[in-house]
Amino acid sequence: MEQQQADRGLVVVSENGNGRYGQQVRAGRHELVADEPAPIGADSGPNPYDLLLAALGSCTSMTVRMYAERKGWPLEKVTVALRHERVHAKDCAECESGHGLVDRITREIRLDGDLDDEQRRRLLEIAEKCPVHRTLTAGVVVSTTVVPPQGPQA
Repeated sequence: MEQQQADRGLVVVSENGNGRYGQQVRAGRHELVADEPAPIGADSGPNPYDLLLAALGSCTSMTVRMYAERKGWPLEKVTVALRHERVHAKDCAECESGHGLVDRITREIRLDGDLDDEQRRRLLEIAEKCPVHRTLTAGVVVSTTVVPPQGPQA
């Protein structure tokens, strides 16, 4: 049980031997694969940006669902479609940088159910507050260290 608590929130990614870039992703008891699209990789799984979009989309949908349930609103289904692209900063009105390329994620949310305009407006506001969205828009600090190898090569 203590090991499970220590591993909570830990995601481990390692090469899986499927082509040059295939990766095995372990998140708790869940496993999935990632890869680069062909012809660079073997296209054996989503690419890293697809996984990022999946994280944002699933968090958005779950956050909206939780809020609608708490309010007792007749939300039947949430669908989130996302796209990532690199755009020239001068083409992006809401971007701070005026030069070079910036990342832009577009997100379309479909809310199925007998919701009125005010409920839809409020659910859109709630979507902006999903934890992954907040992380991506707040700025992230990534701390990286190199650890020694394990096993015979050590």
